[in-house]
Amino acid sequence: MQKAPILLATRLSPMIEAQWQENLQAIMPEENILSLNQIHDRRGIEIALVANPPSGILGDFPDLKWIQSLWAGVENLLTDKTLPKIPICRLIDPDLAQAMAETVTAAVMAFHRDFDLYQSQQQQKLWRQHPPVSTRERSVTILGLGEMGRVSAARLASLGFSVHGWSRSPKNLQDITCYHGEEGLRRSVDQANILVNLLPLTEQTRAILNRDIFQLLAPDACLINFGRGGHLVEADLLDYLEQDKIRHAFLDVFVQEPLPTEHPFWSHPKITVFPHIAATTNPVSASKVIAQNIRHYRQTGVIPVSCNRVLGY
Repeated sequence: MQKAPILLATRLSPMIEAQWQENLQAIMPEENILSLNQIHDRRGIEIALVANPPSGILGDFPDLKWIQSLWAGVENLLTDKTLPKIPICRLIDPDLAQAMAETVTAAVMAFHRDFDLYQSQQQQKLWRQHPPVSTRERSVTILGLGEMGRVSAARLASLGFSVHGWSRSPKNLQDITCYHGEEGLRRSVDQANILVNLLPLTEQTRAILNRDIFQLLAPDACLINFGRGGHLVEADLLDYLEQDKIRHAFLDVFVQEPLPTEHPFWSHPKITVFPHIAATTNPVSASKVIAQNIRHYRQTGVIPVSCNRVLGY
């Protein structure tokens, strides 16, 4: 019996979607990967591969059994109220976690080695050396100990930083002091020199980066937000930067992307803006992970581990 095609539904540019389709088809020659405009009969299709698909479209496929996201985050997908009540699988790609760990480490080291201060001094043509600080004297807290958080925490611990981590549920990680729960959040952040946010965006974590958290940080602390823009209360950050209670912020994610040209973050001397590049999905490595999931399903009928819709990840 001939297998039904696999749906590829995205709102990516035609060129980027075509690249995804080419990569997926190359690694799964036994499958027929079709985009929305290539499908004429929506019956029989069991699997959808999605990246910000058009709202309401997936409900038009009556035989759909599971959805595979091309992204690690699924919060935008879950806002579609017409989404069928079927399993949704996040992309869990080791290459993505490795990329995030590299970017987190780069930002942490840039602050640790005072690159932000030297950049400011360069604008003033000021020659002034700052005394070095040992990594053992720097406390780093990572919010979110999922795949990306665990790999990032381990990388920083290997460099000698004192690493603390916080998650919704208890974790036990080597060389990481782990906390969980509301009180654990405060304890994990208390007197941290560097705060790294890698949390998923849920109703519970929205606006978690606010003045209540900032006031617990050590003086001259650094904020690194590589989670989601909705985690950050922007006015609170700007206030703490102006009061010199936070020395620098590295921001990669924003409520509105691209970041509007008139936004104050662009020109703030204590903020480094990245265009959402901390851990971009690699279509080649991601296609391999997705192919493994689909082949396992075809052979066993077992759907990959799916996200918890209530928790949002």
